Amino acid sequence: MITIRKAHERGHADHGWLNTWYTFSFADYHDPAQMGYSSLRVINDDRIAAGGGFTTHGHRDMEIVTYVLSGALEHRDSMGNGTVIRPGEVQRMSAGSGVRHSEFNASASEEVHLLQIWIVPARGGIAPGYEQKFFDAAEKLGRLRLVASPDGSDGSVTIHQDAKLYAALLDPEHPAEHVLPPGRRAYLHVARGSATLNGLTLADGDGARIEGESVLHFESAGFAEILLFDLA
Repeated sequence: MITIRKAHERGHADHGWLNTWYTFSFADYHDPAQMGYSSLRVINDDRIAAGGGFTTHGHRDMEIVTYVLSGALEHRDSMGNGTVIRPGEVQRMSAGSGVRHSEFNASASEEVHLLQIWIVPARGGIAPGYEQKFFDAAEKLGRLRLVASPDGSDGSVTIHQDAKLYAALLDPEHPAEHVLPPGRRAYLHVARGSATLNGLTLADGDGARIEGESVLHFESAGFAEILLFDLA
């Protein structure tokens, strides 16, 4: 069964410096029917204006994955990390027993477009941790490239939960396919463009809950960038 949620059905907030869409309940947006999906708790589709950003704040017991689509995001945290995250890079920050961080768009003219993803960890109180890795576009073209996993396999970043995150780029000549093991469910987010999932069309920002499907086939008549969460 595939249940599509259109982009316009998500929560929305525009703070001037931040224009964001919430797939699941977050901040002032609350929908009891949209509190997450399995261990996937947050997908925030954020656009940060030039010179804007999140000031230093704290988190605990959450796996936070940042996926930048355009622009450059400056990161600082209480673990001593100071980095810039650009398109193609995936950042994983395990908040664990507690971490403080800030995220900032230092550009004077260009916005940053990113997906902020939260996954509930398998257990609380772990030591905070950080990773950042680059995945070339060629690795994702017509292929679901593993970018986050419980064991860091295939060069992915390591998250502390039985969940896998894949990224793919699609065009008319490069479809992709994913086999969903028995008992697993999945969530699809279309980050850019338009794609079909087993013949169902999804546009930019659309999502889909997936259960009881064994093979997932993805195509695009133009271009699409998709994220697929393989979940327990």
